[in-house]
Amino acid sequence: QVMLVESGGGLVQPGGSLRLSCAARISIFSANVMGWYRQAPGKQRELVATLISGDKTNYADSVKGRFTISRDNAVNTVYLQMNSLKPEDTAVYYCNVVRGVYDYWGQGTQVTVSS
Repeated sequence: QVMLVESGGGLVQPGGSLRLSCAARISIFSANVMGWYRQAPGKQRELVATLISGDKTNYADSVKGRFTISRDNAVNTVYLQMNSLKPEDTAVYYCNVVRGVYDYWGQGTQVTVSS
């Protein structure tokens, strides 16, 4: 059963914005860590942003100042607001939620930044 469903990806021009959503079929209220990762063709999956219990955020240097991770516990959704997008941001973006001993991953959403 798919527990996390990402949406909001697509094709955008350089400098544009997208907001990714990760709808969880589990409660995220007690999640230890929520995060977004990405994997570009031929590259390893890398951390983009994390949100740790207590709302502490962490970002990859390459996205600092451009991306913002947030959550809405009421609708069990994690967001990634992406601004000033660059071609090098092109990748499949994955949502991750860690709750206790359970580690959940979504199936990914494609983001393509191109003119």
